[in-house]
Amino acid sequence: MWTAGSLLERKSNHSGWGQIKYPPSAGHCPLTMIDILSVRTNLTPEREAFYDLTSGVRYTYSQLNVRANRAANFLHEKYDVQKGDRVSILAHNSIAYVDLLFGIGKIGAILAPLNWRLTSRELKFIVNDCQPKVLIVGPEFVSVLDEMRSEINVEHVITLEGAEVSGAESYEGSLEQASALEPKRPLIEADDAYCILYTSGTTGRPKGAVLPHRQILWNAINTVISWGLSERDVSPILTPMFHSGGLFVFLVPLFYAGGRIIMTRSFDPDASLQLIVDEKCTVILGVPTLFQVWMNSPQFEKTDFSHVHFFISGGAPCPPSLIDAWSKRKGVAMRQGYGLTEVGVNCFSMTDEDALRKMGSVGKPIFHSQMRLVDVDGNDVAVGDIGELIIKGPHVCAGYWNNPDATAEALRDGWFYTGDMARMDEEGYYYIVGRFKDMLISGGENVYAAEVEAIFREHEAVVDAAMIGQPDEKWGEVGLMIVACKPNQKVDADELLKFCSGRLAKYKIPKRIEFVETLPYSPYGKVIKAELRRQWVVGSG
Repeated sequence: MWTAGSLLERKSNHSGWGQIKYPPSAGHCPLTMIDILSVRTNLTPEREAFYDLTSGVRYTYSQLNVRANRAANFLHEKYDVQKGDRVSILAHNSIAYVDLLFGIGKIGAILAPLNWRLTSRELKFIVNDCQPKVLIVGPEFVSVLDEMRSEINVEHVITLEGAEVSGAESYEGSLEQASALEPKRPLIEADDAYCILYTSGTTGRPKGAVLPHRQILWNAINTVISWGLSERDVSPILTPMFHSGGLFVFLVPLFYAGGRIIMTRSFDPDASLQLIVDEKCTVILGVPTLFQVWMNSPQFEKTDFSHVHFFISGGAPCPPSLIDAWSKRKGVAMRQGYGLTEVGVNCFSMTDEDALRKMGSVGKPIFHSQMRLVDVDGNDVAVGDIGELIIKGPHVCAGYWNNPDATAEALRDGWFYTGDMARMDEEGYYYIVGRFKDMLISGGENVYAAEVEAIFREHEAVVDAAMIGQPDEKWGEVGLMIVACKPNQKVDADELLKFCSGRLAKYKIPKRIEFVETLPYSPYGKVIKAELRRQWVVGSG
């Protein structure tokens, strides 16, 4: 179980500072994330590693490592960031994410990036839960900080890219003045926390998944080995870097292998297609919505993908029709991926040939991993039968921050219970068939029904509300909220949608609202959502 207290106890003992030297000795076997950029720099210092499309600046591994060292040094020396302290960033994609990801790990601190799609109300809970010592804010989110500033406890605010916050110092200025030398390091072990990434909770409260050094390192090792990555691979980051996908699907694995990353700030269909061609990208992550938008672009037909090794779709199930259409129209391999923040973003692998032959499958388990499909009693199900997917290995998280109950529920005897239902065929290929937890995935973002329902119930006219998923061609799935009003109370859909604005991130707000006199309940008082699906989704289709 990870708690703020346990890490604060560790933080108070700094006798280990400086025990890890750079460069590592010949007998040193990297067991933590801090080694990846330092060792890669030692191997290929002048190789191009990273292209920031927004600024137009290209960085070698050596230049990235210097930036990471400077970030670590100024945070430690100027702001007293120690082992176990949290550092958060609320900003659009920028080179600062790379600085922090590789820099603060060198001093044993913990990166806790914030989802800028959330409202200040939602972010306030997360900030107060992880209690970052330092919060770095981009110019687009100063107003969000202002809205929650009086209700959060953050010692230091640092501004990024010219953001103006009273009393805050500039990130770029502090970075420029800091030492470029490798920082003194505390004794860092494989199980020490490296990142806290928040996922929406089924009880309506976000949960902070604690990702230890070993998890991120082994995700990189598994991805390189199982997906066949090499120093010749190039990948664009088209997704937000507060998300595990932006940080860990290709960024860390390709740095491990010596490849190259291109970072975009936002997604533009035509521009991103041109970027893939211009930079000769070889491995490309997207969500089904993105692939559909690309296919609808007028640039799609004339885009040459001959240099692409494979595309991989994640975040939500990719319709087989979409995979088939891409294959027929462009002759490229599109694989279906599967991963969770808690168990690593890349959990399965398949060959390009099997991407079509086994369409709909996520593939076979990655190299260093164990997986089982179990029934409600924890017994293995037969081949072809559906069971809950549970995963074990060095790429599994350490639990949830300050949440022992959620940790105990998810982690049992070393196995992580994903809540996803799957089946395995006779050849060992896995198929994800549904979600045990009450969640829908809209445009690659997880939306938990309980969180949205709780907001609806706050409205004075609503007695109860239940959300189910409705298929959508663009987003894959959208929310359909069924609302029951209090006696003699009335409210329309537009008013409820306005009520949600400012209380929920835009992608969480249901796209459709229907009203009923009463919801169907079980003898135990739980809404029977299967009946709602039959009536409003299956029945109406």
